[in-house]
Amino acid sequence: MKKVFFVLLTLIILPAFSFSQILDPVKWTFKVEQTKPDEATLLMTAKIDNGWHLYSQDIPEGGPLPTIFEFTKSSDYKLDGKVSESKAIAENDPMFPKMTLKFFAEKAIFKQKIKVLSQKDFVVKGLVNFMCCDDKQCLPPNDVEFQLTVKGNPAAVPVKETPAPDTAKKAVQPVVKSDSGAKKLEQTTLVETAADKAADQSLLWFFLISFVAGLAAIITPCVFPMIPMTVTFFMHDSVNKRKARLQAIVYGLSIIVIYTVIGTLVAVTLGANFANFLSTHWILNVFFFVIFMVFAASFLGMFEITLPSWIVNKADKQADKGGYGGAFFMAFTLVLVSFSCTGPIVGAILVKSAGGAVVMPIIGMLGFSLAFALPFGLFAFFPSWLSGLPKSGGWLNSVKVVLGFLELALGLKFLSIADQTYHWHILDREVYLAFWIVIFFLMGLYLLGKLKFNHDSDLPHLGVPRLTLAIITFAFVVYMIPGMWGAPLKALSGYLPPQTYLDFDLNAIIKKEVAAVSTGGGGQPATTLCDKPKYNEFLKLPHGLEGYFDYKQALACARRQNKPLFIDFTGHGCVNCREMEANVWSDPQVLKRLRENFIVTALYVDDKTELPETEWYTSKYDKKVKKSIGKQFADLQITRFNVNSQPYYVLLDTAGNLLTAPRAYDLNIDAFVKFLDKGLENFRKEQTKP
Repeated sequence: MKKVFFVLLTLIILPAFSFSQILDPVKWTFKVEQTKPDEATLLMTAKIDNGWHLYSQDIPEGGPLPTIFEFTKSSDYKLDGKVSESKAIAENDPMFPKMTLKFFAEKAIFKQKIKVLSQKDFVVKGLVNFMCCDDKQCLPPNDVEFQLTVKGNPAAVPVKETPAPDTAKKAVQPVVKSDSGAKKLEQTTLVETAADKAADQSLLWFFLISFVAGLAAIITPCVFPMIPMTVTFFMHDSVNKRKARLQAIVYGLSIIVIYTVIGTLVAVTLGANFANFLSTHWILNVFFFVIFMVFAASFLGMFEITLPSWIVNKADKQADKGGYGGAFFMAFTLVLVSFSCTGPIVGAILVKSAGGAVVMPIIGMLGFSLAFALPFGLFAFFPSWLSGLPKSGGWLNSVKVVLGFLELALGLKFLSIADQTYHWHILDREVYLAFWIVIFFLMGLYLLGKLKFNHDSDLPHLGVPRLTLAIITFAFVVYMIPGMWGAPLKALSGYLPPQTYLDFDLNAIIKKEVAAVSTGGGGQPATTLCDKPKYNEFLKLPHGLEGYFDYKQALACARRQNKPLFIDFTGHGCVNCREMEANVWSDPQVLKRLRENFIVTALYVDDKTELPETEWYTSKYDKKVKKSIGKQFADLQITRFNVNSQPYYVLLDTAGNLLTAPRAYDLNIDAFVKFLDKGLENFRKEQTKP
């Protein structure tokens, strides 16, 4: 039942706050210089966009990921030494003690000399793996494959040819063969694969949800009556039906183009650099909350939201001119007229750009508009279907009112993010749940006809679809009620404030009582921490875990207790973080390992708490002063691990070195357990070394 309602929610809005983007700030060119028949030099040149930098090959162990070149094995040539590089910028970084990091800006040139062993011309295949960053973000590691043709050496001794591998990736040999280089290469591949897979799934899922949202928009009161009116207009010419159908196609395509252009403009104007401000700042979150409340009031019949009449009239006059241009302006008129109903749905999709996504808004608008334009094209080609179309009536207003209830509920998410980020504590978990329980209870009463709003028609009888939706709504209300006393409500983990924001958690009280009894005499169980955690007055770990909220303090405790360090890069506004905590951390296998084997620390990268001036520092990464808890930990994540997405889980030894490849969002419990076990196994192996 809870999954059914989850699908119902996503029909109207995708309240996701994790974002992806496609940027290409480093452009590679490859060529061959060959002055001697028996020698050649492979030139790999990187042109780097302004504001971005590319890491050198020479990065100390424990630092960020270096640039790595790989070449396919072949009997046609032999590598002569290692890849050389142009002069890099070298700077000290406070996050890496006694470590100097090298990187390139604007341009980098890499050279690899080879000995020519073949009499015939041949091709050198290879790839470069690299990571790049700007002053706001780091992109996942990327591979660029290349093929270079080298002239043969007539004086070479013939060598028996061996079949070349199918791809460069199947038989590559890193130039750097050290253990540290191999570990970094393995980590790079794992991070890249996970990032690419997550991005592909995210885009596909967002497209599908936006498509469903477009279908939902069709049955709103502003759009549904337009279908027979518009199609009838196109098909009124019984003589030239072919022309009419072509105009209908232009009409449908115009709808798609208009909405996709809107998404493109939002992506270009907001872009990636607005990410953190828009997703966590109180001003924007409160603004979105107010917008949702205004639309909800309009949907419930308090007032009508309409665009200025002169805009609609001007578009309508252009549509009257007819022809294909008229079809375009008819589509534009539909977009304007339907704004009061489609505005909240379109706005919910475009909220994706609030996270700095560039491709997401375009993909979302493409999916939405494709579904939105679909009925107009189908009914234009098959006008006989119009007779089976339900007639407009009171049911359309009911749809609008239900949308109003959903707007009320989902708008609270924005206020909740600001509340958590700034620790206002005006919308704690039980308050948030109380609002949702009341909102959906009233929605259930409305579906049963027990509530009536402006413009509602009389409900002489209750239809089966309406009764079914009412049953689902009341079942959802019953599901939420135990959450008031600590039930995890895993299906809503991404929508609700975390359980640490619950004042009265019955589960936590019972666990404390059991733990107290187990100590004998009813005393408090002994803490596993070295000292009192900083910031624990307003930051808490889920599921009763003990841990820290400061990296240096946690690392110091890990050294004292000789335990590996588990770092959770998280955020108050991170939906995926809450889902991981509710669905993965809650598993007994995971909790047992975290409690017994690791020093746990949660680093909130979006927390706005300002630190004393004595703790401020200027980042070597973006040259900006880091004054707050969140900015310092976000800077740590980017400078140390070249990643700026959350959640991000890292296992370190007592010296601060990686124990295994970090993990991101993945609800596979077994994989997370293996991740913890692998880190612990590597830590224990280190202990046995002299």
